[in-house]
Amino acid sequence: MSPEPAPFPWRAALQAGLCRLRLDPATFWAMTPVELAIAAGVHGHAGGGAPGRQALEALMLRFPDRGGDRFDAAGNPDEGAG
Repeated sequence: MSPEPAPFPWRAALQAGLCRLRLDPATFWAMTPVELAIAAGVHGHAGGGAPGRQALEALMLRFPDRGGDRFDAAGNPDEGAG
């Protein structure tokens, strides 16, 4: 039988997010644990950096962009595109 996983380190996560990074609570609670670990500079998180070309192409095939969604440089919907 495999051992029980360690409990999530809530105290350390809250300390890092709210105190050290000074995130507002809404931003903190919207983050995934991996995002918080990267923002806090914690090494050893599950992520391995950017995907390689093959992995990116596979993701693009699996999750294609929807044709009508266009955004400007600030991330706002681009009403003039079409």
